[in-house]
Amino acid sequence: MNVRPFGEEDFPAIARLLEEDELTYGHPTEIGVNELGEWTGTTDLANDSWLFEDGDGAAAVGWVFPRDDLGTAIGAVHPRAKGRGLGAELVDRSEAALRRHGAARIHQITLGGDMAADELMRGRGYMRVRSFYEMAIQLDAAPDPVAGVAIDPFSEADAQAFYDALEEAFHDHWEHHTTSFEEWWERQRSKPNYDPSLWYLVRDGAEIAAVARSEAGRNGGGYVGHVGVRRPWRGRGYAKALLLHTFRVFYERGLPRVTLGVDAENPTGATHLYERVGMHVESENVVYEKVCA
Repeated sequence: MNVRPFGEEDFPAIARLLEEDELTYGHPTEIGVNELGEWTGTTDLANDSWLFEDGDGAAAVGWVFPRDDLGTAIGAVHPRAKGRGLGAELVDRSEAALRRHGAARIHQITLGGDMAADELMRGRGYMRVRSFYEMAIQLDAAPDPVAGVAIDPFSEADAQAFYDALEEAFHDHWEHHTTSFEEWWERQRSKPNYDPSLWYLVRDGAEIAAVARSEAGRNGGGYVGHVGVRRPWRGRGYAKALLLHTFRVFYERGLPRVTLGVDAENPTGATHLYERVGMHVESENVVYEKVCA
């Protein structure tokens, strides 16, 4: 078994591994290089990533990223390589790396339904603390707009105000960590699928009340990265209006499949909104936490 750091050139092979792992638990997820770029965007791949290879190719993969006092680890084992201790090895490596970074807490991300991972995590002193859903819709027509809500296109001149509105909207969400505008803006513009024509906002006079940011070319179609409504403007249908507008644009661009990720315990009730507009849960990611001694 060869173990080495991975780079962008390995993304196609890693994407296939992750898809096979998802299928093991009934999740027909489409994963590509854009997803890997997003998920590893803040990882020092040279020092904090591991690709295990055997004679048949990629057997397991893992990476970590620290943020404030929290370290997060993601790992997966190809179905053919399960039961060989690779999951435990990934946990060991990720914990050692995050402790070097000074993490006070560690989050490990696993797939819903992976009972072996659940047993491993609990045996290592982790507690299950949260679930996140990947939700999807397959559009068969462009949805009608929400009456009375004007959707404005994004302009790069709005970038700071857009960021401020997004930060305010997500400030009370679980484990929200603020980054500087400069860091956020550079990361967005450096994405290979950055397309500001898929960013929208709702204004109330001079104020931005709600925002939406989306991307094409993820999860086999269009992806809604964020929909956020600032607290004073909640309950007015702005999130639904932005969501349906985004659906319409994706459908008109030939991308009838649209997905997004959501905290299963989202305090704004987002999961129920997504269900009301026709989305369904496609897969689940589970977060386990351990406090470092």
